[in-house]
Amino acid sequence: MNSITNILYWISTGLLIPVIALLLFGFVRALTLLGSFFGMYIGRIKNEKQQQELIAGLEKHTIDNTNIKGNKLFNRHLQRIIDAEGKSIVMEKVLADFEIASEKELSSSKSLAKLGPMIGLMGTLIPMGPALVGLAQGDIASMAQNMQVAFSTTVVGLFAGAIGYVTQLVKQRWLVADINNLEYIANLLKEKNNA
Repeated sequence: MNSITNILYWISTGLLIPVIALLLFGFVRALTLLGSFFGMYIGRIKNEKQQQELIAGLEKHTIDNTNIKGNKLFNRHLQRIIDAEGKSIVMEKVLADFEIASEKELSSSKSLAKLGPMIGLMGTLIPMGPALVGLAQGDIASMAQNMQVAFSTTVVGLFAGAIGYVTQLVKQRWLVADINNLEYIANLLKEKNNA
């Protein structure tokens, strides 16, 4: 029994370096995600009026400009809907493709929101074993060092998870608004073709 617990201890202790490396990667990924999210946010604020003007133009049965700056995903699918010329099946396929692309857009935020805290928890629990051994042996310096690693990994994991969660919530709201606008435009074009 003692050898089995020693093997488990070695395995868990051996995972500390990979867990710390994953946490550092998650931290860098969270910062890059935050930067790209900020760019998307600025782009959406600047071009929200342009998107509303496009929809108003479609309501009047005119299409002046289908290029909404800063929203490539929306533009690509909008152009495909316009090119479909009112064909219901093609438009439904484009809307389904947009939903798939939206899920892909959200995937990095979702994975960061879920994996960040998990890996942070692993980074917390792994050094706790050696810290308790240090405490039992009276080695306070070793215990303090291991506890420092434990708490640092928790903070980094929670930071990455929080960034992932917040960006996921906001992006999800944006993408729901975009799919709503695309469905509305598709219905307007179908109605226009049926008239």
